[in-house]
Amino acid sequence: MGDDAELTAAVLAAQNGDETAFRTVYRTVHPRLLGYVRTLVGDLDAEDVSSEAWLQITRDLERFSGDADRFRGWAARIARNRALDHIRMRGRRPATVTDDTELTGRPAESDTAGEAMEALATGRTLDLIARLPQDQAEAVVLRVVMGLDAKTAAETLGKRPGAVRTAAHRGLKKLADLLGADPETGAALDALPSPREPRTRAVTSAGVTHTCARTQKDM
Repeated sequence: MGDDAELTAAVLAAQNGDETAFRTVYRTVHPRLLGYVRTLVGDLDAEDVSSEAWLQITRDLERFSGDADRFRGWAARIARNRALDHIRMRGRRPATVTDDTELTGRPAESDTAGEAMEALATGRTLDLIARLPQDQAEAVVLRVVMGLDAKTAAETLGKRPGAVRTAAHRGLKKLADLLGADPETGAALDALPSPREPRTRAVTSAGVTHTCARTQKDM
């Protein structure tokens, strides 16, 4: 997930109008946030829904208070709300159609957990995650791909932490079974860090108005 202290500092600087810091925040969080949205609305609509989420994140950033963990959870809640609005307008969660024989993600260039996570978050394996029951798919993506602890993931989903842990465990077990026949993709799953547990957060706050409006093309 990168250095949480750096992301926390970038969020605070972005709240004070630093455009470079905001681009850092966007580039750090967006790939995994997009992966989460994909599990909710499918590939075709994920970019549009993510763009709507970032517009709200940009608009409301000055009211955010917290560290990197809280920011990821806050961003995920915004994205989830935009995705659910989109689903209500469209009618239902889409079924992701993918050939199971093509579910091999791009192999990482090294064995680092970070690169393995990136392969999972951006490769075809995410299409397979979307086939899990929705509660399991969301729990897996929030806990493993987004890197949220159980408490923050539970706040995002409006559930109890124990329920999120159970759903993530069941989802990862089923995913491991589905990926078992693919050594490379299975190795990427094994290399992922364990879902994070709660820790003491150093809370910061800021209420400075942005110096100028941001658009996604500037990120």
